[in-house]
Amino acid sequence: MPLTALILNAGSSSIKFALSDVSNPAAPRRIARGGIEGIGIAPHLSACDADGRTVADQRWKAGEMPDHEAVLHELLRWSEAHMEGELIAVGHRVVHGGSRFTTPVVVSEEVLEELEALTPLAPLHQPHNTSPIRAILAIRPDLPQIACFDTAFHHTQSALVTAFALPPAFAEEGVRRYGFHGLSYECIAGRLKAEVPDLASGRVIVAHLGNGASLCAMQDCHSVETTMGFSTLDGLVMGTRCGAIDPGVLLYMMQKKGMTAKEIERLLYKESGMLGVSGLSSDMRDLLARDDPRARDAVALFAFRAAREMAALTGTLGGLDGIVFTAGIGEHSPEIRAAICDRLGWLGVVLDDAANRQGAAVVSAPESRVVVRVMETNEELMILRHTIDLVGDTCLADARAV
Repeated sequence: MPLTALILNAGSSSIKFALSDVSNPAAPRRIARGGIEGIGIAPHLSACDADGRTVADQRWKAGEMPDHEAVLHELLRWSEAHMEGELIAVGHRVVHGGSRFTTPVVVSEEVLEELEALTPLAPLHQPHNTSPIRAILAIRPDLPQIACFDTAFHHTQSALVTAFALPPAFAEEGVRRYGFHGLSYECIAGRLKAEVPDLASGRVIVAHLGNGASLCAMQDCHSVETTMGFSTLDGLVMGTRCGAIDPGVLLYMMQKKGMTAKEIERLLYKESGMLGVSGLSSDMRDLLARDDPRARDAVALFAFRAAREMAALTGTLGGLDGIVFTAGIGEHSPEIRAAICDRLGWLGVVLDDAANRQGAAVVSAPESRVVVRVMETNEELMILRHTIDLVGDTCLADARAV
């Protein structure tokens, strides 16, 4: 009977999941991957096995699965019944670890309370990340759960980089720059060390470009600076998020427009970014396909801001040896890679047009002073590895002995 680990990435109305056989911790094998959409409305469970064959496609009527706990109870039952294995651990992506949680942890009631207390620092993400943990704690209190943090990778940054120019009382309350997308950056750092060690030891900017987007400046594969700060709003233009904005604009919204904090929050997180600029879509693929000046404006702003922030991070690094594009847009959009790199010619960045269009591993030209690479990220794999590490050989041995 295989020993399995379940990896969860939870949102407000959906949960992405992956189930892996960890009987051999050194070589885990994916069993299934899927998601549950429409939680709280009319949930839909779908999953495919490692070969892409559908192994689950189940829908419930409104009210049959009213909340995360009910859905997770069904997911746990499905995992154990259909995969014919023993579930020994659950790994979770948690957006915010605050100042304390700088490495993955086994979740206890005390740890969970501390994570829930961080909700004011990530109000739109943290509750959705912690609610499945609490639900599973109620359903299966003895099942080990591992929390892996998007902020953890950036704890190598200096106090100078993470500080805001505010009175110290705010920093004491946790108001500082944290950075996010850490699991993705950790994955790319590991791949660089394994595949291109010479570049890994140098000055590299990794561009995690998706619906959520950020950049990370790395020296010797350690985070030196990143574009997201106190919240996931900061930095680049994103699908529906504004990126960096003058605080005076927020004062204008409150004082002149009479907007409440909740209205501003919704505008900045849900109605801005490429959707806000274009008025058409938050999806880069859709915008690139449209012959509409508003779509072109949104794409141009996205690329401009990314190139500008890369230039700033180059200053922090004191030079630049490589750029790595990753995530949905970074991995799959040669148009965006070209638009960004065209603005960085003064740094010696030269793309190979044919390699870029083909999505090759290296898309820079031989004469480029900066190596430009495309790498697939895998946050799910990082959570799985951390889960295996923290569950440990003892737990695996105990599970085999039962």
